[in-house]
Amino acid sequence: MSGQRDGMNYVPESGATEAVVAPGDFVFAASHFDHGHIYGQIGGLTGAGGRLKYIYEPDASRHNSVLEQNPGCTVVEHFEQILEDDEVKLVTSAAVPCDRCAVGLQVMDAGKDYLTDKSPFTTLDQLEQAKQKVAQSGQKYMVCYSERLLNESGYHTGELIRQGAIGKVLSVINLAPHNLAAHTRPAWFFDKARYGGILTDIGSHQFEQFLTYTGATDGVVNFARVANLGNPEYPGLEDFGEASLTMDTGASCYCRLDWWNPAGLRSWGDGRTFIVGTKGSIEIRKYIDVARETGGNRIFLVDGETEQEIACSGKVGFPYFGQLILDVLNRTENAMTQAHAFKAAELSMRAQAAGEGQG
Repeated sequence: MSGQRDGMNYVPESGATEAVVAPGDFVFAASHFDHGHIYGQIGGLTGAGGRLKYIYEPDASRHNSVLEQNPGCTVVEHFEQILEDDEVKLVTSAAVPCDRCAVGLQVMDAGKDYLTDKSPFTTLDQLEQAKQKVAQSGQKYMVCYSERLLNESGYHTGELIRQGAIGKVLSVINLAPHNLAAHTRPAWFFDKARYGGILTDIGSHQFEQFLTYTGATDGVVNFARVANLGNPEYPGLEDFGEASLTMDTGASCYCRLDWWNPAGLRSWGDGRTFIVGTKGSIEIRKYIDVARETGGNRIFLVDGETEQEIACSGKVGFPYFGQLILDVLNRTENAMTQAHAFKAAELSMRAQAAGEGQG
C-alpha cells in the first residue's frame, strides 16, 4: 500500500516548523508504537527542537526508521528506564487506545508530562483517573489531535477564525471518510473494548475541532449513531458513525465518520470541514483536492468582500509542538489547555454512549 493510501502510518510533511529551543534543552522519550501516529508526534517534537533520548518499543521493525533519523537515541528494554531518567521531560506514546490512560498515569507518577495519540481514553472512568492524577501530580496529560495539529490547513483555519475572518462561528460540519484496508490492521483495531468505538476513536478529532473552531468550552450531544453497515465479517468494527452537538456558544456541530473511503481515491481519506460564520464561510480540504493535481491542505474562504483559495502546504508548519515544548518548560498552557484536551475526549465518549443507546 502506498503512503498516501495508508492512513494508519500517515506522516505529514512540513518545511515550516521552527525550533523553539537550543539542542539538548528539551529531552523526551517515545514509547508504545502501536499506532503509526507516533511518527508524526516524534517528528513534531524533534522538528521544534526536541531531542529524542529513548525509545521503548519491543518490535524493532516499528522503530528502526526513527533510530536512523535520531542518532544517539537509545532503545531500552524496560519502560521504567525512561521513567527513572530525570533528564526526560515528556514521554510521547501511541499505545493501544484502551492502554493509553494506564501509560499516562505511570508517566505522571514519574514526574513527567505525557503526550498521547488520540483517543486518549476509551472510558469515562479512565478520564476521571487522569483528571485526578493531573490534579495530584501537577503534570500534563496532552493529546495529539492530529487532524488539526498535524494538518496545516486545519491549524491555520483556527488562526483565521481567532482573527475574526468569518465572524462568530454558527455551524461546523466535519466529514471524515477513512481507508479501511482491513488486512493491514492489527487485531485490536476490530475489538471495540480496545479501540473504544468509532466516535470515541477517530471521532475525538472532530470534537476537538468543534471546540477549537467555535471557541466553546462544552457542548450537548443531541443525536449520535454508530453502526457496522457493511463489514459483518468484523463484528467488532463500527464502520459508520455520526453525531450532532450544540455547543455552549450556540453553534451547531455535526460530524460523519466512516471506513468507506473509495478505493479510487489517491489519498487514505477525503477529510473536509465546512464552517459558517456571521461574516463568511470556510471549507477545508485537508488531504486531497479531488480530481485536481493541486493537492490538499487548502482553505476556501469567502467573506463580505472576496473569495480566496489559501494553499497551506509548507507555509504554516506545526506550531503546536513548539508551543507544547515551551509549555512543558515554562508550565504554561499556550499550546492547548488541559481542560480542552479532556473535554474533547469527554464529548466524543458521551457521543459514543449516545450512539450505543446508553446516553
